[in-house]
Amino acid sequence: MHLLNLGILAHVDAGKTSLTERLLHSAGVIDEIGSVDAGNTRTDSLALERQRGITIKSAVVSFPLDDVTVNLIDTPGHPDFIAEVERVLGVLDGAVLVVSAVEGVQPQTRVLMRTLQRLRIPTLVFVNKIDRRGARYDAVLRAVRERLTAAVVPMGRTGALGTREARFVPGLTPSAVDVLADHDDELLTAYVEGTVSYDDLRAALAVQTRQALVHPVYFGSAVTGAGVEALIGGIKELLPAAAGDPEGPLSGTVFKVERGPAGEKVAYARMFSGTLRTRDRIPFGSAGEARAEGRVTAISVFDQGADIRDDLVPAGRIARLWGLADIRIGDAIGEPRKADGHLFAPPTLETVVDPADGTDRQALHRALTLLAEQDPLIDLRHDEVRQETFVSLYGEVQKEVIQATLADDFGLDVTFRETTPLCVERPVGSGRAVEFNKKDGNPFLATVGLRVDPAPVGSGVEFRLEVELGSMPYAFFKAVEDTVREALGQGPHGWRIPDCTVTMTHCGYSPRQSHAHQGFDKSMSSTGYDFRGLTPLVLMAALCEAGTRVHEPMHRFRIEAPADTLAALLPVLARLRAVPRTTQTRGASCSLEGAVPAAHVHELEQRLPGLTRGEGELESAFDHYAPAVRGAEPERRRTDLNPLNRKEYLLNLTRRVGG
Repeated sequence: MHLLNLGILAHVDAGKTSLTERLLHSAGVIDEIGSVDAGNTRTDSLALERQRGITIKSAVVSFPLDDVTVNLIDTPGHPDFIAEVERVLGVLDGAVLVVSAVEGVQPQTRVLMRTLQRLRIPTLVFVNKIDRRGARYDAVLRAVRERLTAAVVPMGRTGALGTREARFVPGLTPSAVDVLADHDDELLTAYVEGTVSYDDLRAALAVQTRQALVHPVYFGSAVTGAGVEALIGGIKELLPAAAGDPEGPLSGTVFKVERGPAGEKVAYARMFSGTLRTRDRIPFGSAGEARAEGRVTAISVFDQGADIRDDLVPAGRIARLWGLADIRIGDAIGEPRKADGHLFAPPTLETVVDPADGTDRQALHRALTLLAEQDPLIDLRHDEVRQETFVSLYGEVQKEVIQATLADDFGLDVTFRETTPLCVERPVGSGRAVEFNKKDGNPFLATVGLRVDPAPVGSGVEFRLEVELGSMPYAFFKAVEDTVREALGQGPHGWRIPDCTVTMTHCGYSPRQSHAHQGFDKSMSSTGYDFRGLTPLVLMAALCEAGTRVHEPMHRFRIEAPADTLAALLPVLARLRAVPRTTQTRGASCSLEGAVPAAHVHELEQRLPGLTRGEGELESAFDHYAPAVRGAEPERRRTDLNPLNRKEYLLNLTRRVGG
């Protein structure tokens, strides 16, 4: 018996959770098929998921298919929860991409398929809802070829589309030979000579599917069960088994973290090599960071629709782990694997969380910290000066979910301010500043001089020295560099500065001193605190002299709409500061591609149906940062440029950064 870690992915409402229920029922794990509308599906276990009828968190369930044990991971389909999908993709052996036979290929479908292809994850396509009125075969298959990938192999034909009697008749179509021969010279030769057998085609299909060269396409209905047996056959026959040597060096990845009933941290991990046992003490952590260690106190593995306690988890399996209090999503267990980097763009929106009257601020901070454990990309940030708490967002639905979760799970009533774009600042010139030890009211026993220069986009922050490394203790240089990197989280306009070069031009300190026959007197001697406290003040002064420009996030967009609605669409795009770059007309439809500020994507989504008679389709994703319109730059908080006010303000800031 071999193991398969299988992901179910789709655009929201394509029916992937219903398909999961049907697969569990076919495998005999559940007696009755749950309904998303009724809120009784196996994988949508959160109360909020059942209320809204959407998947918010990934969920794992295991079931047998003859000699294959499948760990199925159901993932969110709404783009606001794409981060949850990203974390799952790295642990999959194969995937089923669900497409609606009525709506066809949708924006999120394209995003998911591009990522699956980039990662070379073997993928089957299941066109669901063939029993629904408006279901199509040829049109959807054509859209899959044109908008997802040309390397598709239809696995049969349909009958009685759009009715409860809709069926799927398995069988390779003649086009299969053409697609498979593109990747197999021997098959091409046999095809030309007329000696290709059905067994040859099936063997080539299995090899090429496992290599992610081609994608078999099944049609069916999760509700009626039509086509599902054929899909199950494809899962067993065409997708690869989980790889990994149980005797090899320990290596795994954490893709989900949650809290248990007693508040204990539980990590979901896929093991790629070695065998992890209860009571093992293991290293874990993220690449480039100091690694922690912890002892595994309990393990559960997934089996027959449930998770059961076990003493070990070998390579290839997914398990829940207890005892690792400091573990985080994305951490590598044992030997780190090569990271794929971010598969999807980070959030480009943010909002301020305001506690309602009577809501305990400390309790709110604790609750948000727990939510950030489960979704690090909300990037919880607290401004001590203004006593404001920020979270990053992908969209408005995510904001509603956070609000409902705080109310239902923690009993906390909050409101959110208007969602704003998550901008960055970039220096426009060079600037320098210096504060000398014991001069001009400097309250810190330190001399720090810094110069800030622009740097290429994407180069990050570089810290340089123009002073001798031996001119003061190394720990003080380290304190300056670390504080520079942290303080660049807020520039003069309040936004992060991701790319610049900071050079230390002056340094100085008060050597360690003590009174006669007494201990060290830190009031007379420099400490790391002095450098951590002074550095943000000097850095901000240098940034103000250099000047910074706010850059707002821009999304690339693609709109598919009826051609006769273009005249109504273009003026609205102009008002939203969207810039169409290409326009193509194909018969009665047209497509526009261009860029639009992230701040206006939600409004564009809302207005598009009315402008296009409900036929318009929008696909958008973060693309780049562009200079914001002068005089209308979004500001989180602007530092008063009056030197006295600025120093007072920055001294408050240093209590957060340096203290």
